[in-house]
Amino acid sequence: MGLLLFSVILLITFLSTQTLYAQHKFVFEQPKMGSPFTISIFAKDSAKAAQAATTAFHCADSLNQIFSDYLDSSELNRLNATSGQNRYVPVSAAMFDILKYAVDAAKKSKGSYDISMGPVVKLWRKARKEKKLPGKDSLQSALQKTGYQFIHLDSAHQSVWLEKKGMQLDLGGLGKGYVAQAALDIIQDMGFPSSMVNAGGKIAIGEAPPGRNGWRIGITLPEEKEKIMQRLLLLSNTSVATSGDIYQHLDINGKRYSHIVDPKTGLGLTSQRNVTVIAQNGVISDWLATACSVLSIDESFKLIKAFNGAALLVTEMNNGRLIKKSTKNFEGYLEN
Repeated sequence: MGLLLFSVILLITFLSTQTLYAQHKFVFEQPKMGSPFTISIFAKDSAKAAQAATTAFHCADSLNQIFSDYLDSSELNRLNATSGQNRYVPVSAAMFDILKYAVDAAKKSKGSYDISMGPVVKLWRKARKEKKLPGKDSLQSALQKTGYQFIHLDSAHQSVWLEKKGMQLDLGGLGKGYVAQAALDIIQDMGFPSSMVNAGGKIAIGEAPPGRNGWRIGITLPEEKEKIMQRLLLLSNTSVATSGDIYQHLDINGKRYSHIVDPKTGLGLTSQRNVTVIAQNGVISDWLATACSVLSIDESFKLIKAFNGAALLVTEMNNGRLIKKSTKNFEGYLEN
């Protein structure tokens, strides 16, 4: 009887200890950068999780003040205003860091991702608002102000020279991934390794939730806002980004033009393709998803191979049929 009582006490003590140290999932969401910004944290203390999320949200706001081309007072717009002045301009550490990523992305993608496309992107924003295509002359004029080769970085002095007059940098296709990764890094530094940040579909992922093999993430289907593929991704300590045109496009005479612009032609893409990329951090997966939307599938596969562990899935609707093509390693990231 004594042994049984002792065993019961041990069991109760064990269960109480498990409950005391159990981690729960806390989810926080705010609108940031024109999209829902969702933070998921596994923690024992809801107040501490909320504090970490608040700090991460403040980080997102601060970076948006630097990177946004919608805010007249942003550092990016102040930098753009110096284009063609034949001088280097000192910039913040965050601005210089993201520009290094962006110029490297342009080089590695052979210009399929190019942050100098700001003048062209603004034409397409206006086109979607007015529901008419940009004029050919306007497009040609805007294209003449582009070219990542005319962005010069001086690491020694943390400064930037925009050589062409009228250049306008646009950090779309890279900025949200950068902010998501920065927010995740802050949360993990505050003691929450099992966390995830979703910045409008650009997702930075920390350690797996307690007792699980990874975070379960759905992949949207082409032309669908709500439906996802049957098999989910199971990810940890990585990032994933999906690029598509379901939310931003222009329909003219039965033809859909994406918000993603081909830097070579200045035209919105018309392929109606969804691209999902898994890569080591949020910045890289974000720009790779954009570049692989522009490149052919064969060129996209070649680009992805240059990044250790990166994987690619391309889905397209063709005459009502879903066509899927992926790198060989993509299957390994899917839930069984």
